[in-house]
Amino acid sequence: QVQLVESGGGSVQAGGSLRLSCAASGAFYGRNCMAWFRQAPGKEREGVAGIDTGGGRTYSTHYVDSVKGRFTISQDNAKNTLYLQMNSLKAEDTAMYYCAADPGGWCTEAMREDDFGYWGQGAMVTVSS
Repeated sequence: QVQLVESGGGSVQAGGSLRLSCAASGAFYGRNCMAWFRQAPGKEREGVAGIDTGGGRTYSTHYVDSVKGRFTISQDNAKNTLYLQMNSLKAEDTAMYYCAADPGGWCTEAMREDDFGYWGQGAMVTVSS
C-alpha cells in the first residue's frame, strides 16, 4: 500500500519561496510517475508538475505553463521524498497542494487526475500580495 504525506506548506508574501515535501512509502518498482497537483478555492484541481523516475534516475519532468521557470520538481530516491521548490510565488499560486503517485506509470504532459491512484492529504500554500 502506498502512502504519501506532504509537509512544508505555509504563508508567504508574493515574490517569496516555499518548498513542499512528500514522504512516500509503499510499493514503488521500476519506473514511476510522481506529481504535484493544486486546487485553489472555487477552482478545479490542476496538475502543476510531474516527474518520471526509476532505478535512481530522473527521466523527465513536466510543468504547467503558469509555473515554468518558477517551480522545480525533484525526487530524492534515498529518502523516498518528492519535493516542489516554489520561487517567485504569486497570489494566484494560493491553493491546497497535493502529492500524487502512479506507481509503474509514465507521466504525461496532460497530468490527468485519473492517472494517479494515490494521493496525500494536502498542504496549504497561501501567498499574500
